[in-house]
Amino acid sequence: MDTTYFKRFFGVMVWRCPHRRKNLLWKFLPYETIAAYKDGIERLETVGWKVKAIVCDGRRGLLQGFSVPVQMCHFHQAAIVTRYVTRRPKLEAGKDLQSLMRYLPKVDEAQFTLWLDLWHDKWGEFLKERTVDELTGKWHYTHGRLRSAYYSVKRNLPNLFTYLDHPDLNIPNTTNSLEGIFTHVKKKVGLHGGLRIHQKQPMIEEFLRGE
Repeated sequence: MDTTYFKRFFGVMVWRCPHRRKNLLWKFLPYETIAAYKDGIERLETVGWKVKAIVCDGRRGLLQGFSVPVQMCHFHQAAIVTRYVTRRPKLEAGKDLQSLMRYLPKVDEAQFTLWLDLWHDKWGEFLKERTVDELTGKWHYTHGRLRSAYYSVKRNLPNLFTYLDHPDLNIPNTTNSLEGIFTHVKKKVGLHGGLRIHQKQPMIEEFLRGE
């Protein structure tokens, strides 16, 4: 399950079965919320779908609160790190962390955790560095964005390898099945740039119904 946005006008939240290659449910909304995702799962179960596992983007609070295994999308986790350290990090610590993320889908939890711990052993003191404002006396972490990148991975670690913990469920490790649909729908809608919101949404629904 994931949400994509059409500029700043609205978003569409979609629940998809990757094995059936079928969009099961969608709703239009101004922004995504945890409650909306949970409501969608409940609606699917109410009409008879058996939800065996969930793959999502790791929005804060979304990885908890479900009675089934939840997998954090590897693509989104890597994107979070890139957003903080940029595509071309200037800091060696950022370069090391970004390099580590490339191995996320290639190793198991034990190996990745070991490498992440080794990274922290090497750069932990660097992360603690503080900068003090000479005027106010207040301080902030010098490498705040790097800290955020690291702690994002650390926080999501319990859900990054769910797909390996439940091999019988054949859980994807990304939401790429949905990402492809989003890209396809946006291209089609983009061909009709003059449409108003109330005209775009029926078109999007028609595309989602056929994908």
